[in-house]
Amino acid sequence: MLREITVRKYMTTKLISFKPSMSIYEAIRKMMEHKITAALVMDDHGHLLGALSEADCLRVAYNAAYHEDLGGTVGDYMSTEIPSIGPETSIPQVTEMFMQQPYRSYPVMEHGRLIGVISRVDVLKALIALT
Repeated sequence: MLREITVRKYMTTKLISFKPSMSIYEAIRKMMEHKITAALVMDDHGHLLGALSEADCLRVAYNAAYHEDLGGTVGDYMSTEIPSIGPETSIPQVTEMFMQQPYRSYPVMEHGRLIGVISRVDVLKALIALT
C-alpha cells in the first residue's frame, strides 16, 4: 500500500526560503525560530539556487571560532549541489534515497519549478497514516 503513495501527497508546500544575499546570522535565527533543519535558497525570480542546512551553518561556527570570521551571507555558505525529485516519486523510493544519502529533505520539482519539499518527517507521517 505504501508503494502506491507519492511524494505529492505528503510534501510540504509552505516553504521558508532565503536569498543568497541574506545575512547568515539572520538565516540561522529563522531556521531556529521555525525549527527547521534546512531551507532552500532562491533568486529574485524564484529559481532554486541551493540549500542552507544545519551542517552548512556549522561552518559559520567553525569560522567564527578558529578564524574570527563573524560575517557572511547565505550565498557564502549554502550548498549548490542538491538533488531534487519529482512529485510522482513513490514514498518507498524517497525512503531509499534518505537511507543512502545524508540529506534530510529533497526539493520537489515539477516542470522545472519548485512545488514543495519532502523531508524524513513527511515520510514518517505517510507511514503512520497507514496505521
